[in-house]
Amino acid sequence: MIKVDIGKCTGCRMCETACSFYHSGAVNRHAARIKVVNLYQSGVDGPVVCVQCKERYCEDCPLDAISIGSLGQVIVSPTLCTLCKKCERRCPIGAIEIFNDIVYVCDLCGGSPKCVEACTEGAITYIPGQKGVISLKEIKKETVKMNTSEKRVFTIKSFCGGVQGGQFFHKAPPLAAGGTGV
Repeated sequence: MIKVDIGKCTGCRMCETACSFYHSGAVNRHAARIKVVNLYQSGVDGPVVCVQCKERYCEDCPLDAISIGSLGQVIVSPTLCTLCKKCERRCPIGAIEIFNDIVYVCDLCGGSPKCVEACTEGAITYIPGQKGVISLKEIKKETVKMNTSEKRVFTIKSFCGGVQGGQFFHKAPPLAAGGTGV
């Protein structure tokens, strides 16, 4: 499981860079499986990435193109996937994205997540062997009608405001004056 400490994130996007380069051989934010959200008004940054949740909403694939690997990572079969976007819609935090006919979701880089290695601030950590312990039921209720980008913003705002009690995101300091916490 990847764990994020929003209070330590500087918004440098090195996690996105390392992820995209590892998977595609190029630096391309769209090819990253982790996305940094910047709440400009409050000065808060935070990455959103698959947390291998308890509910596994993404597995509700009409063609069984999604399976769960031995590390708890989401595996998408490119031969079975028809890009119906059901997994993208079902993920409550916006951790799955379809871009240029490719499904992007964290695969834990085979057990050595490059985003964790690239994060010099210690905002992203990997806890091997821990999977299916995070429940996203409460967030799902709030984000069901949002698009992927809106879900990510909501997720970061929620955890800055303390929703979920820091289960997989450590609580960040309160939003600065003028911020729009949830």
